[in-house]
Amino acid sequence: MAENGSLSEFLETAVEAAKRAGEIICKGFYQTKHVEHKGQVDLVTETDKACEDLIFNHLRHCYPTHKLIGEETTAAYGITELTDEPTWIVDPLDGTTNFVHGFPLVCISIGLTIGKVPTVGVVYNPILNELFTGVLGKGAFLNGNPIKVSSQTELVKSLLATEVGTKRDKATVDATTNRINSLLFKVRSLRMSGSCALNLCGIACGRLDLFYETGFGGPWDVAGGAVIVKEAGGLVYDPSGKDFDITSQRVAASNPLLKDAFVEALQQSE
Repeated sequence: MAENGSLSEFLETAVEAAKRAGEIICKGFYQTKHVEHKGQVDLVTETDKACEDLIFNHLRHCYPTHKLIGEETTAAYGITELTDEPTWIVDPLDGTTNFVHGFPLVCISIGLTIGKVPTVGVVYNPILNELFTGVLGKGAFLNGNPIKVSSQTELVKSLLATEVGTKRDKATVDATTNRINSLLFKVRSLRMSGSCALNLCGIACGRLDLFYETGFGGPWDVAGGAVIVKEAGGLVYDPSGKDFDITSQRVAASNPLLKDAFVEALQQSE
């Protein structure tokens, strides 16, 4: 069972899978600039699937009894229920729109949950060669160097990240932009990276102070980053302030000093 296995071994396996998938993404990334839009969409789909196949095959080979949840397979076959069994949760290419446009904020996210608790996290941006890692109780790292969340205590001096999502119906867009409009009066500035996993890593290494997103794709967007934030001394929680639920498609993250003020600002923005 995974509980008796080596967490450092699980991390090593995930890093190896991410780096191999990164080679596929790098190749596709530099090709997209020379194909038409339909080709770009097809290429992204093929790249996503090729990366997920590679990662899943690698994980299955190493840990045949572990469960697997991935964005592409879940999109095709429906949501896979998260159980207490050791489960690898994979986003083979987070930041698909960025990938299509040749914008370099793309990544592979691999998380391992044991007893539904995020335990190992790997987020790798192969274009910028940034490898974020975290293991429960062992700290968080960027390219092998320890990272920690910011020490910012004031909302007004904080850098906020969020995403607008993919829905474009008027009610959703209005709710999203109204919330952003409210928050902009309370923070220093706003960033949208196009990648939930990289936003979480931004919190972990102190580039960002605040992050929230609702309605994102699924647990594969947050499984890796959640471990990394927590191991960097940060907090991951529901935007309401309640406990984080990896299956809820709702997430907020910050350093511990900002949580209460951030949750209050989020509630006032609704």
